[in-house]
Amino acid sequence: MGTGDLDGLRIVGGHPALDLANTVAPRGPDGTDYLTDPAALLTWAKLVGLLSGDEAAEVAEAWAAAPVSAETARRDTLTLRALIDPVLDGRDLDALTWRWTEAIARSALHPAGEGRAVLHVGTEAAHRIPDRLADALVDLVRHADRSRLRACPRCGFLFLDRSRNASRRWCSMDDCGTAVKSSRLTERRRNAARPTSI
Repeated sequence: MGTGDLDGLRIVGGHPALDLANTVAPRGPDGTDYLTDPAALLTWAKLVGLLSGDEAAEVAEAWAAAPVSAETARRDTLTLRALIDPVLDGRDLDALTWRWTEAIARSALHPAGEGRAVLHVGTEAAHRIPDRLADALVDLVRHADRSRLRACPRCGFLFLDRSRNASRRWCSMDDCGTAVKSSRLTERRRNAARPTSI
């Protein structure tokens, strides 16, 4: 497996499915794909909280025992990533349903006390990442406040605006927000320095 290098990748989506969409930066055909190998996928899954450290170790062990399963998991993850925009537009729900049904088949209910149960998605370590991502995308479609879903005008990253007054414009104020404000300031200074005609 590779090194799992994710230097420069920003986690700003506020939801694992949106963070998956943002693994191409900037978004679009000319962006850099950060999920270039299974090691990068595993590192990213831990980074976004999809896996605990112990779960990541189980996945790494399963992939080492069956190396083809690592590339299968990465390929399935990229397929899910390609579904995000169409699903958010209300298309390809059948494809997502099929992926999610596969994930649920590899899931289990565990007792949580007081007659309740907890659903554990991804009981098979080799498939855990794409299974949890399929479940996360279904969760996004079913439960996220769509009026708070935004795309950064600079880089295209998707994010949930969780600000109190729903006024967040950029994926990150430290990156895109600062760049946009800086370019506006430069433009204002440039315009102010131009001689005015009499």
